[in-house]
Amino acid sequence: MVFARGTSDKAGFGLIGRAFINSLRWKLRGKTISTYAVDYPASWNFPKSTSQGAQDANRHVQQVAGLCPETKIVLGGMSQGSAVIDLITIGNRRIWFFTPAPLPDTMVNHVAAVAVFGNPSRDRPALGPLTEISPQYGHKAIDLCATGDPYCSTGNNPFAHYSYLWNGMVNEAAMYVARKVLNEEA
Repeated sequence: MVFARGTSDKAGFGLIGRAFINSLRWKLRGKTISTYAVDYPASWNFPKSTSQGAQDANRHVQQVAGLCPETKIVLGGMSQGSAVIDLITIGNRRIWFFTPAPLPDTMVNHVAAVAVFGNPSRDRPALGPLTEISPQYGHKAIDLCATGDPYCSTGNNPFAHYSYLWNGMVNEAAMYVARKVLNEEA
């Protein structure tokens, strides 16, 4: 599990990331799950921070795939962390002023699933949900946006951006990812 936390979350996975990983562990009991928190500032300097996160996530995915080629990799992110995952999964497509860091085509079969929450590119012109803008990973992705979340929709409820912990979407994403990891159709 490679997860990128949201803006201003302390280093690590953030609340959403931890809840998602815990839910996934429960659904994949008996399986070994290792985790990696994307190493990036998650700061308000979005272009620099997000691009640094994408480079780190890309590097880690390639390292895991090289060392453990049978490992099924799961990618995830919350808010700005979702943008980090966008930058490595949508190919060499530029998003505004962010620097893409696309995973090499050889990584497609190593990534089993992608789960993002509060994805800021979801409601932007010429972009959209990761499920639509990623030709190689879209069919492996679940892109969740809480009703009213202003960071991923035209909503205006800032509290909705933090509702993933209790609105059922963390569990929904974990169910989706568990099916993908177990090679079941989701």
